[in-house]
Amino acid sequence: QVQLVESGGGLVQTGDSLRLSCAASGRTGSISLMAWFRRAPGKEREFVAAIRGSTLITYYTDSVKGRFTISRGSAKNAWYLQMNSLKPEDTAVYYCAADRDELTPAGVRTSRYDYWGQGTQVTVSS
Repeated sequence: QVQLVESGGGLVQTGDSLRLSCAASGRTGSISLMAWFRRAPGKEREFVAAIRGSTLITYYTDSVKGRFTISRGSAKNAWYLQMNSLKPEDTAVYYCAADRDELTPAGVRTSRYDYWGQGTQVTVSS
């Protein structure tokens, strides 16, 4: 089993930056794919970004391309989401997720990940 804990959320203004962190514990050697999702008020959870643990190939949803960057630490027990130029529409609870499988490029954007964190709130005021 793998446990995930997010940190780094908060209240910021439009244009500000935040860096979210995800700390993994347990059988972290089993992780192949690391990702971030978010759920805005009244909306379904949506994919934000993902990174493959072995190749470091990254994926982003269109609305965050050029503003957000996903990265991971030297070991597969931490990954990050650097969020720049934040907008009010980025307001959401952000979840980190991990999967044991190397999902397809389409699969990384779905919610079929094995492990999930509890979420951290990001609020961007206008």
